[in-house]
Amino acid sequence: MRAVFGLVLIVGVGLAGFAVYMAQGYLQETENALAAERAAAAQIVPTVDVYAVNRSVAYGEELTMEDVAVIKYVETAMPDGLFLTEEELFPQGPDVRRVVLRPMEPNEPVMAIKVTEPGEDAGITSRLSRGMRAFAIRVDVSTGVSGFLRPGDRVDVYWTGRSVTNSGDVEEVTKLIQSNVKLIAIDQTADGSAMNTTIARTVTVEATPQVVASLAQAQSTGRLSLSLVGTDDDTIAEAVEVDQRSLLGIPERQQVVEAEPEQVCTIKTRRGAEVVEIPIPCTN
Repeated sequence: MRAVFGLVLIVGVGLAGFAVYMAQGYLQETENALAAERAAAAQIVPTVDVYAVNRSVAYGEELTMEDVAVIKYVETAMPDGLFLTEEELFPQGPDVRRVVLRPMEPNEPVMAIKVTEPGEDAGITSRLSRGMRAFAIRVDVSTGVSGFLRPGDRVDVYWTGRSVTNSGDVEEVTKLIQSNVKLIAIDQTADGSAMNTTIARTVTVEATPQVVASLAQAQSTGRLSLSLVGTDDDTIAEAVEVDQRSLLGIPERQQVVEAEPEQVCTIKTRRGAEVVEIPIPCTN
């Protein structure tokens, strides 16, 4: 009997030890799982719902509710101008549509700069900044950078015409009259995504009213030429003026100034029958 009791006691102690071992293993696994879950949660990036296009859209297309869908966007990397709600995208209702100003690919977020205001078309007026005006410049293959200009590019504007020098001579001069001017249309096209190269006859620039007056005066008195500015070029162009003399290294003609004759003052006096002139200092 005692042997049976001892055997039962030994088996019970063994089972109790095994149960403790299994419980410790389960607790360890649970703690590891919780730690892994906490680590994964720490790596989750917060997102927000934004509206994006669900297909490829081109310049000039109307944007409707059928063309957009809600996607997740990283909250910490959100640029300005995204639309978070349908009311922001179509504030006047889905029937008042917007027009695409820049091509977009599927899942690309819709931004305010990529579409017109509700009800507006994709004309030049929608591209003008506040306080700016549109002005057309006549160009050809030589003055228009051989057809490499596209809407959105920036150019320097040079004027070539006849000017009167200080010496009274008339000579041809080329002068930088405006730098870093933005192009908003080429001929009658404001689509900056066009890839074909064409020789433009006119380009439309965006400028202040004062600059527009300068360009109009320059265009009516001479010839305007454009010089394309690099995309990442943020330098400020200095004043540039080149005439024929500086281009060819011709020295400027020196003006010969004739010396004025010395003024002589005299008085006349009579000595008997003879009249004599006597020099005296001039008083005026």
